[in-house]
Amino acid sequence: MTTTLALAQGGNAPLSAAVCRVTLDSSGGGIDVSAVLLGPDGRVRGDDDLVFYNHPAHDGVSLEGRTVTADLPSLPAGVDRVAIVASADPALPAARLDGAATPHALVECGADRLSFAPAPFARGETVAVLVELYRRGDGWKARAVGQGWDTGLAGLATDFGIDVAAEEPEPARAPEPAVVPAPVPASAPAPAAVPFGAPAAPADAPLGAVTLAKDGHATIGMRKDEPGLVVTATLEWDGGSEERQEAGADLDLYALYVPRPRVTPSGTRAKKAEEAVYYGELGSASAPPYIALDGDARVPGRERVTLHRPDRQGYVLVCAYSAIENGTGSFKSFGARAVVTDGRGSTVTVPLFHDCELSYWVAIALIDFTDPEGVLIRHVEKYGAENDEARPALYSDGTFRMGAGPIEFKTL
Repeated sequence: MTTTLALAQGGNAPLSAAVCRVTLDSSGGGIDVSAVLLGPDGRVRGDDDLVFYNHPAHDGVSLEGRTVTADLPSLPAGVDRVAIVASADPALPAARLDGAATPHALVECGADRLSFAPAPFARGETVAVLVELYRRGDGWKARAVGQGWDTGLAGLATDFGIDVAAEEPEPARAPEPAVVPAPVPASAPAPAAVPFGAPAAPADAPLGAVTLAKDGHATIGMRKDEPGLVVTATLEWDGGSEERQEAGADLDLYALYVPRPRVTPSGTRAKKAEEAVYYGELGSASAPPYIALDGDARVPGRERVTLHRPDRQGYVLVCAYSAIENGTGSFKSFGARAVVTDGRGSTVTVPLFHDCELSYWVAIALIDFTDPEGVLIRHVEKYGAENDEARPALYSDGTFRMGAGPIEFKTL
C-alpha cells in the first residue's frame, strides 16, 4: 500500500524516480499552475524557462491542466531547481489565494508520494511557489516552500529574472512637467550588482531583482504604515562542494532585532539588544516582535523569517550560524546568501565575498526600517573570531559587534 508523506513548510524529501508529477489544487478552485526552471543563482536562463498554459513544455518540464511533469534526468545541467507555482485566476471576482483558495500540492515520483498543504494565505497573495524540485548531489529532492506574492505572476516572474511585457498604455493625457531620463536600449543587460549609494525605488515602483556589491546597499521604497505589508528575509545555502553537501552543511538563520520604540538617535548612548528570532525562539507574526521564523532546516536549503508591521520595526540583522557538527569552514563555500523581498516585485540578494575558514558566525545583511525612503538593506559581511561561538550583538543605533552576544551553540 502506498503511503503519502505530509511535508511541513520548509521540509524536504528525496525523490527516487526519474519522472516526477506535481499536481496543485485548491478546494476553492480558480488557480492556474505554472513552473519556472531556475539556475543556481535562483534566476531563469531566459524567458522560455517559464512553463505555463501558453508555453506548456520546455527542456524536460511540461504542463497539462494543473499537473507539472518533470523528467529529471533530461533537465539541462544549468537547471538547479524547478519551482511549481500556483496563481489566482484573474477572471475571478476575488482573485487571491486566501481562505479556501489556498492551494495544496501532491508530488508523485515513482513509489514516492508527498503532500504539502500550507497554512491559509491571509495577506492578499495572488501567486505562490508551493513546491521546489531541486538537485542534491547526484539526485533530486522535493521541498515544501509555500511562499506567496501579492503582485501576481508578473511580480514573481520579475523576481526570477523573467522579462515581463509591459501592459498597453492608457489613453494619452496632458503630461506634467518632468525630467525624462535617456532611454535604455532594449538590448542592454540588467546590472549584475547594485553599488553603494544606489537610489531608492519610489514607493509605488518595484525595485526589481538586484544583487548588492561588496559594502553596497539598496532601498525598497514603501509606506511602512500600509496594512498587511510584510518583508521577508531568507537565508539560502546550496551546501557548496560535494564534500560539504555530504557533511550536511547545516546553517541556522538568526534575526537579531531592535523594535522601533527602542531605537536611539545618533549621538546618544546605544544599548545592546538581546532579542533574536531563531530555531530556539520562533517569534510571532501576530504579536511582538512581529517577526516569525518558518522553522529549522537541518539540510542544505533555506530558512526564512517574515517581518510584519514594518512600522514597528527598527533594525534587523540577518546572521548565519554554522552548526558545530559542520566543523569550522567558510560560509561562502556553503553557497550562503541572504535574500530580502517585499513580495511586490522588489528582491535584494546579499551575497558573501570572502572566505573565512575558522568562524562559526557571519553577519550578512542589516535591514534598516528607520530609513525615511523605505526599507534600506546593507551588505555588512562580518565574521566571528576564530572558534568563537558567541553570537553577534545588535545595538539600538543599528551598529553591531561580532562575538558580543551570548554563546548559543546548537545541539542535536
